[in-house]
Amino acid sequence: MSSNEKIAIITGATGGIGFAVAKRLGKDGFTVILNGIDDGAGAERVAELTAEGITTTYYGFDVTDEAAVNENIKKIGKKYGKIDALINNAGGLGGRSRFEEMTTEFYRSVMALNLDSTFFCSRAAIPFLKKGSNPSIINYTSIAGWNAGGPGAGIYGTSKAGVHALTRALAKDLAVDGIRVNAVSPGTIDTPFHAQIKSTKPEVFQSWKNNILLGRLGEPDDVAAVVSFLVSDGAAFMTAETIQVGGGQGLGI
Repeated sequence: MSSNEKIAIITGATGGIGFAVAKRLGKDGFTVILNGIDDGAGAERVAELTAEGITTTYYGFDVTDEAAVNENIKKIGKKYGKIDALINNAGGLGGRSRFEEMTTEFYRSVMALNLDSTFFCSRAAIPFLKKGSNPSIINYTSIAGWNAGGPGAGIYGTSKAGVHALTRALAKDLAVDGIRVNAVSPGTIDTPFHAQIKSTKPEVFQSWKNNILLGRLGEPDDVAAVVSFLVSDGAAFMTAETIQVGGGQGLGI
């Protein structure tokens, strides 16, 4: 590894926004470390990126598993001697439940998927980010972190509000080490995340465009472009920020 090679870890990177981010950062010159829980998809994504001339590898582990996160991120950090960017992309809705019927198990699973995973990965990466060049962490919150989500998605919104606060808290804590921490807040992005409603209620899915000022759904590359900027030297004076990537969603005409 050359001394100027930059290392980025992208969690949940075997599809959707995560893979778009991996491809974009790879084209920016990063060595990209993909994470996921589908090892078959991981191998396919590595082959795809390698065919495009991107240096990449895959580590399969569950980001909600504290021990697995610690073991794998330590392994990555020791292999490369540093981490320059950690992209905490893994997360998800986890299902829908109204609070009256919500089980404690469901509550904890959604919080683990979105908030615990961000904390575990960030904590494990900090010693290696300290050795990085213009090091930064990128977290993912959501419009649901502000509006508390749609029906049955209240705990998802709660978890993402936690990520928003954690982003600012980490930024405060890590500024002394020169580590920047920012977040992106994707709006409605056309990915498998929305596959169920897209297939069962296509008219509802399409109607969402009416609440987006720019009149279209987002694409994974729209988010990847913002992440690319946030980890770049061009954003060297940005930290504790959350950037909405939603085409003006919620302000629709």
